Amino acid sequence: MDLTTFPLLSLILWLPVLGALALFLFADARSIRVTALVVTLLDFAASLLLLPRWTPDGSMHYQEVLAWAAGLDFRYHLGVDGISLWLVLLTTLLGPIVVLFSWRNVTENVRSFFFLLLIQQAGMLGVFLSLDLILFFIFWEFTLIPMYFLIGQWGSGRRVYAATKFFLYTMAGSALMLVVILLLYFQTGSFNWLTLKEAGLDRTLQFWGFLTFALAFAIKVPMFPFHTWLPDAHVEAPTAGSVILAGVLLKMGVYGFLRFCLPLFPQATAIFLPWIAGLAIVGILYGSLTALVQKDVKSLVAYSSIAHLGFVMLGVASMNEQGLSGAVLQSVNHGLSTGALFLMVGMIYDRRHTRLLAEFGGLWRQMPVYSALFMVVVMASVGLPGLNGFVGEFTILLGAFRVNPLWAALGTLGVILAAWYLLAAVRGLLHGPLDNPANQHLADLDRREVLVLAPLVLLFFLIGLFPALFFDKITPAVELLLRDVGPVIGR
Repeated sequence: MDLTTFPLLSLILWLPVLGALALFLFADARSIRVTALVVTLLDFAASLLLLPRWTPDGSMHYQEVLAWAAGLDFRYHLGVDGISLWLVLLTTLLGPIVVLFSWRNVTENVRSFFFLLLIQQAGMLGVFLSLDLILFFIFWEFTLIPMYFLIGQWGSGRRVYAATKFFLYTMAGSALMLVVILLLYFQTGSFNWLTLKEAGLDRTLQFWGFLTFALAFAIKVPMFPFHTWLPDAHVEAPTAGSVILAGVLLKMGVYGFLRFCLPLFPQATAIFLPWIAGLAIVGILYGSLTALVQKDVKSLVAYSSIAHLGFVMLGVASMNEQGLSGAVLQSVNHGLSTGALFLMVGMIYDRRHTRLLAEFGGLWRQMPVYSALFMVVVMASVGLPGLNGFVGEFTILLGAFRVNPLWAALGTLGVILAAWYLLAAVRGLLHGPLDNPANQHLADLDRREVLVLAPLVLLFFLIGLFPALFFDKITPAVELLLRDVGPVIGR
């Protein structure tokens, strides 16, 4: 097969949609689950085909262009570079993981659940692959729909409230983005990202364009003070929804800053970068301090996401090779480690139907496999050297220090706080006396649950020990971005 001419990106993008439609061929739940798992595994395998012929020149690879609406310059235009590559692979990796996790604990409306998971995956992939702004906007808005139903139908407690809040916040944030996309078209005659970044937009349009796009992306990250929808969505979502939300959906906001705000609006970027850095630091400290006082372990992990994504945005605000490369890699790292944390919270919730730390203690003696894996996941999230989190955080702090040592100092404080609240969770769950009778007969992880976690744990070590495998593809794309934008903002 000649991958240079084969529409590989279209295969990766539309395979989950075809799989979702195939679910209607089956009536029994087992066939539906097997089909969903096979489709997501095939999609992951297809995405791995992006790697063998990859050339580290920072350019867009595997581009596909097809006229969509004659006279309006709508194009079905796909492409992938070093910034989007690992986010695509993260999305396709988490697909089979959440399907396998949900194998037993989703027993009602099974077809609808896996149908929504598959079309959600397609929507997220469309965001990372689209190079036409209208196509990007369609996929961006579409991702709200399946996640709304996943939370509202299969969530817990206040699930309808959380789903509605998620939908309204993110929908409102991106409403004005379409207006600016149209303004860009009227000024340049194109919706094409490659054309727009070379167009030399006037300063006023750059200012309002950056502000509008950044609002949509900041809500999605979410950055402080646009974060209030996230804890509710995470806590009430089913475990699969929380993994997708933390693993991929939040990264769409980071990706939006990197793909659109910086290259399309470089003059406005110079104005707003200090504000982004300030809000990122506030998010790191706020998320960490709030996580410290949580009594619900899932809520603790949710607030930790705000802090960790603050680190990612600090890397973006640094606007240098180390900061931007670290931001891309840490986006992937957060998806792996926080996704694993949500999976492990879900595993314990399936057994006890509670997430309150006060209900646990002493699990190390009762569930040694769970406890050992939980410690590895926590260490990855904390940033222990040799694991993935350290590589991303260190690179971001190095980039921040080069711009402003105070940024790096405050970011380092966030690292210390992360160790505090995550080790407090370890103490509450695993250590102390096993004196709650409800915990004294809990079953340890079974083979399916270990299989769910194993790929993530392996990647913790692979990224931590061999980061060059990932930076070799990220850095050329970052250098190309800096070559275009850096001189404008004085970096």
